[in-house]
Amino acid sequence: MVGSLLFAIGSFPVYGMLVSASTVGLTFFVGSIAFTMAAAGQFAEAVADRRRVGPESGGGGSGGATGLAVWAGVVQLLGTLLFNLSTGDALRDNLDVAEVNRLVWAPDVYGSVAFLVASALAWTAVCGPRWCRRPDDPDWWMAALNALGSVFFMVSAVAALTLPTTGQALNLALVNSATVAGALCFLVGAWLLLPDDDRAART
Repeated sequence: MVGSLLFAIGSFPVYGMLVSASTVGLTFFVGSIAFTMAAAGQFAEAVADRRRVGPESGGGGSGGATGLAVWAGVVQLLGTLLFNLSTGDALRDNLDVAEVNRLVWAPDVYGSVAFLVASALAWTAVCGPRWCRRPDDPDWWMAALNALGSVFFMVSAVAALTLPTTGQALNLALVNSATVAGALCFLVGAWLLLPDDDRAART
């Protein structure tokens, strides 16, 4: 939730007008660290659940974690580490266009791809190989919101390509709007992960 909130704030245009570019960059970097901490926790929990229920637990449903959930955790953690690299290198102010695309844009794209793959695995763990719609199931909502957030992050990453002709992003408005939308999806999905008692206390 912290990482999602920081990514949403960092992408909000008014925030960029009120603080320096380095502060915006630091906001994203701290947010990416929060993402990594959360992803590591989710991966550890998925592994623990997998050991508890055993490998014969099957491939879907809202019960204990499956092998798909563990793999989703691995890929998601890798994606967050790539975001650490991307946002960390973005703090450097001496990069030319080629270096920005190699050190900042490329890890961002690869991290977004990892999020898409992780979301697909998590969706399959909930629904199985086919489409399903379970509006009363929090696991379904978490999988759906994370998948939608991953799509938004992928759109943002592609639009962030720095053009050699202008030195600017391909579409900065799309970068910001898609990042905000994706971060809000992740924020709600993370909120749904809270135990029921904790969630009720925050409403």
